[in-house]
Amino acid sequence: MKQVLITGANKGIGFETARQLLQNGYYVYIGSRSLENGQAAVEKLKAEGLTQVEAVQLEVTNSESVRAAREEIGRKTDVLDVLVNNAGINGGMPQSSLEASVDQFERVFNTNLYGVVRVTQAFIDLLKKSAQPRIVNVSSSGSSLTLQSDPTWTYYSHKAALYPSSKAAVNMYTIDLAYQLRDTAFKVNAVCPGFVATDFNNHRGTGTVQEGGTRIAKYAMIGQDGPTGKFIAEEHNPQTGETPW
Repeated sequence: MKQVLITGANKGIGFETARQLLQNGYYVYIGSRSLENGQAAVEKLKAEGLTQVEAVQLEVTNSESVRAAREEIGRKTDVLDVLVNNAGINGGMPQSSLEASVDQFERVFNTNLYGVVRVTQAFIDLLKKSAQPRIVNVSSSGSSLTLQSDPTWTYYSHKAALYPSSKAAVNMYTIDLAYQLRDTAFKVNAVCPGFVATDFNNHRGTGTVQEGGTRIAKYAMIGQDGPTGKFIAEEHNPQTGETPW
């Protein structure tokens, strides 16, 4: 049974991704900043008959928490097949380049970028023991420099300095990570779940968590013929999913 860790998986897209991977026979570790919230998510899934799941306390901004989560999971398994770096924050308002404070930037990058780095580096040894390791870094089409600079793009006027810039940095990290692992069986991709209605955006999104979870789970499960080092946003490009950086 393949095993997956999903950060920030106690609700929203992370929770739905967990559900879909469970339905596909994976054993899921739900990373949650609050262990209580993580356990509540586990109980919801078990009530649906999805029992191969457990919660792990994991605060991606805290190195000690990440280390403790690695040790806990390492006591249960020698191999991790999939890592989904899903945990993220939007940064609050304002998000204007001229008004957002450096403290706001630091908080957002600490979760959205540095959190990805902390968790990936902590779990890479377990992932390397998998026959088909996968890393999915949850991103956003709003982090595409090409789209953000295109006046004809649907969301061109929806500018924000914090969240998109942090995800653009995640995209660059994804490119480099895929390159470092290029001669291995790893598949490493940045994947946008779409503009999904969740607590994250006060339910202003136009898509469903089911759609978002499906997009993330797809790239967690891709075969050896699948892409690596790519930026995938199927809402933007339904044909191939590949999106300009």
